[in-house]
Amino acid sequence: MSNQGNIELLSATLAKAKSEDRAALVAYLPAGFPTVDGAIEAAKAIIAGGADVVEIGLPHSDPVLDGAVIQTADDIALRGGVKIADVLRTVRETFEATGVPILVMTYWNPIDRYGVERFTAELAAAGGAGCILPDLPVQESALWREHAAEHGLATVFVVAPSSRDERLATITAAGSGFVYAASLMGVTGTRESVGNEAQELVRRTRTTTELPVCVGLGVSNAVQAKQVAGFADGVIVGSAFVKLLLDAPDEQAGLAAVGALAGELAEGVRRS
Repeated sequence: MSNQGNIELLSATLAKAKSEDRAALVAYLPAGFPTVDGAIEAAKAIIAGGADVVEIGLPHSDPVLDGAVIQTADDIALRGGVKIADVLRTVRETFEATGVPILVMTYWNPIDRYGVERFTAELAAAGGAGCILPDLPVQESALWREHAAEHGLATVFVVAPSSRDERLATITAAGSGFVYAASLMGVTGTRESVGNEAQELVRRTRTTTELPVCVGLGVSNAVQAKQVAGFADGVIVGSAFVKLLLDAPDEQAGLAAVGALAGELAEGVRRS
């Protein structure tokens, strides 16, 4: 009997948020930043503050989807020597301490090198709920999906405003857990149109799937969280947490800051 991951817990968590007439708060942090232990403590602080789901980033030297803030944190983690084993420990210890669904967000290359079967087995054994794979093309994902399903792990794919309807349907049919709708923030002053783009993307995505749709939109505060919670099943926040840790004078201040932001965002995603 192979170890089973926590896709059911992820689905139940998102369904519970829906039953409470709110969006789920999904937080992102890179593993190994500021240190491996520091990232685990930060994840626990964010969950204590009110996050429903946490994504642990596997730091990559070429994080094409991530902006400057996360690139800086990834760089610190990589210089600190973070390894896949540390990412898995981060998942395990955060899950054991909190019981909250933990996903890994990773580019494909590190998994490919580590071995798909090995990675899915070890992620499931660590209590992981699944993976977000932003750069794995759906048409090349069969091997991954087979092993992920065997181990009870969600495969979360990313859709974008540029995805055509036919492509959206292909992506959502292959995915599980939820759909990650990426609506990248433009320059300052265009947030209104980005919000509309994200809302339209969620609407289009929902015509193709029953899966919850969570939006990563450059959301950094409770006002934006409330806006996105008005049309999405989940609100994904990453850079705002990472920036607080980067700017903090010391680790305790950083933990207090991310916990407080999680609390504000958790209020924001409650639509009433």
